[in-house]
Amino acid sequence: MAEQTKNKEVTILWQASRLTLTGEYVVAPEILRVHGSAIGTLGNFSASIGKAKSKKTFNVSAIVAAALKNGTVLQYVAELPENKQKILYVDTEQSPYHCQKVMKRIVRMAGLPLNEEPKNLEFLTLRRHTPEIRIAVVEEAIYNTENLGLVIIDGIRDMVYDINSPSESTKIISKLMQWTDERQIHIHTILHQNKADENARGHIGTELNNKAETVLEIAKDKLDGNISTVHAIHIRAMDFQPFAFRINEDALPELVDEYHFDKHKDKSKFFDYSELTDEQHKQALEATFSEVAQVGYSDLIKALKSGYATIGCVYGENKLVKLKTFLENKRMIVKDANRKYKFNPDYHY
Repeated sequence: MAEQTKNKEVTILWQASRLTLTGEYVVAPEILRVHGSAIGTLGNFSASIGKAKSKKTFNVSAIVAAALKNGTVLQYVAELPENKQKILYVDTEQSPYHCQKVMKRIVRMAGLPLNEEPKNLEFLTLRRHTPEIRIAVVEEAIYNTENLGLVIIDGIRDMVYDINSPSESTKIISKLMQWTDERQIHIHTILHQNKADENARGHIGTELNNKAETVLEIAKDKLDGNISTVHAIHIRAMDFQPFAFRINEDALPELVDEYHFDKHKDKSKFFDYSELTDEQHKQALEATFSEVAQVGYSDLIKALKSGYATIGCVYGENKLVKLKTFLENKRMIVKDANRKYKFNPDYHY
C-alpha cells in the first residue's frame, strides 16, 4: 500500500513537471539590478564570493539596504513587489553583538531610524547551532514569513559539515532551489574563495557556480586595501560594469568615483574554470593515470602534459602547474600521506 501511494505521488509530480509548447509561463520578476542588468530575480538564487577581509558583508549590507528602502544603494537598485518586501537575513558566523552591528549598518544605509525595529527586516543569528538545525530554522522561517521576497544567508558554508562532500553540497543547493521555487523568493548567499585561486571554496562552491543566477566577486584592491571592487564572474543576464567602494568615516560603504579598472586584468596565474568541461577533464585524467595509479610531483606534471595532450590541449610547464593547483582544489586529484598524487574519479565538478 505504501509503495502504491509513493508511485501515485511520483506520477503526480511527473505530470506537474511536464512543459508544454503552448503553455503560458511568467517571466521571473527582477528585484535586484546593477547598471540595468538583473542580478536577482524571484525564484532564483545568487552568491557573493571573495577572500577573507574583502568586505563581502559590507557589500551584502548594501544589497539589503537597497531592498529595505526599495531604492538605490551603491550601484544596487532594488524593486521588490508590494507583497514581497520582507527580508530575512541569516548569519551563521558572527556573535549577536557583531550581527547587531551589521543590522544597524543596514538600517543606517537605508535611511531608517535606529530607535525602532525595521518592519521589513528579520535577522537570525545561528552561530551556536549545528548545520541540521540551521537548515531547519531557515526553512521554518522561509515558509512562515509573510510577504517574504529576499533572503540572505551569510555563511552558507556553515549549512554543511564538509564543504567537499558531494551529497551535502547537492542537498543544500537543492534546498535553495526548492525554497526559491516554492516560495518565489530570491536567496543571496555568501561564501569564501579558495586561498590558492579565485574559485569558490569546495564542492558547495562548484555547485553555486553551476546553479546560481549570478555570482559576484568582491575583491580588495591590490594597491589600496581600503577599496573593494565588485564584478560578476557569472551572470545569466547582460554583464554590468564593475564598480568599487570604500568604507567611509561613518563606517559605511560608499562608491569610489572614477575608479580605474584594469581592462586587461591578469588572471593568468589561475587555470580558468570555464576553459574545459567536466568530461574533457575526466577524459584527460583517465589518460594521465592510465599506466600508473599514483605519481610524485615531477612525474605528475609530465603525466598531465601527456594526458591533456590526448584531448588536444598542449600545455607548457607554467600552465601545467596552474592546472595541477586547480585539479587539487577541485579534488579531481588527491595527494596521500606519501605525497603521491592519484586520480579521484568520485570528484564532484
